[in-house]
Amino acid sequence: MSEDTKTNAPRAGSKAEGLLILLHRKEGASLEEMTTRTGWQAHSVRAAMTGFKKQGHVIAKRVSGNATVWFIAEGAAA
Repeated sequence: MSEDTKTNAPRAGSKAEGLLILLHRKEGASLEEMTTRTGWQAHSVRAAMTGFKKQGHVIAKRVSGNATVWFIAEGAAA
């Protein structure tokens, strides 16, 4: 596959696409939300986020009390 035919976007309707949708929300997503949406275990969700980072997404997190929420940082493009 040549460089011009490669894409970093997940396949439409895939679990990875659903995960990116959650991460693009203004309020972000908790690990519980992400595991529920995808059906994956926590370590698989974290691995997918690592893959997104390697594709150029900037994933940030904020902690409020006992809750941690991950989100795609504003202005970050893949």
